[in-house]
Amino acid sequence: MVADGLSVLFCGINPGLTTAVTGHHFARPGNRFWPVLHRSGFTPRLLKPAEQDELLSYGLGITNVVARPTTARADELTAEEYREGGRLLALKVARLRPRWLAVVGVTAYRAAFGERRAQVGPQERTIGSARVWVLPNPSGLNAHWTAETMAVEFARLRAAAEAV
Repeated sequence: MVADGLSVLFCGINPGLTTAVTGHHFARPGNRFWPVLHRSGFTPRLLKPAEQDELLSYGLGITNVVARPTTARADELTAEEYREGGRLLALKVARLRPRWLAVVGVTAYRAAFGERRAQVGPQERTIGSARVWVLPNPSGLNAHWTAETMAVEFARLRAAAEAV
């Protein structure tokens, strides 16, 4: 779900089983993406995964680093899949020209772009004309971040994206 000239293109790691079945990003129960997106002010109401197309009206889109669905966990992906996914993502971003690329998952960002020391937050790297921000992974398996602390980080990106 992408378009040219988005304000923010969110990039998940890869489709999980629920996403693969439903065709909706971040669709697994327990994934905190949609609640965090709303809490951070990106959307005026809590969207359901099936309403993902509404994101385009807010200048937002979603894609993935790796297109292949896995079973339950992204740690099944190979280093080569991440690297190739990063290469393909860079081409997509250069073509679509979003202002910000927001990769949800620091481990995925590190693996896809060879940035072993990357941390959550804005990155020095740009891809095409897009600035890059790494966000915490909203999976329910990521216990290091609460929905509240994730919303704070997402809100920092929102503020940067709104600044002209």
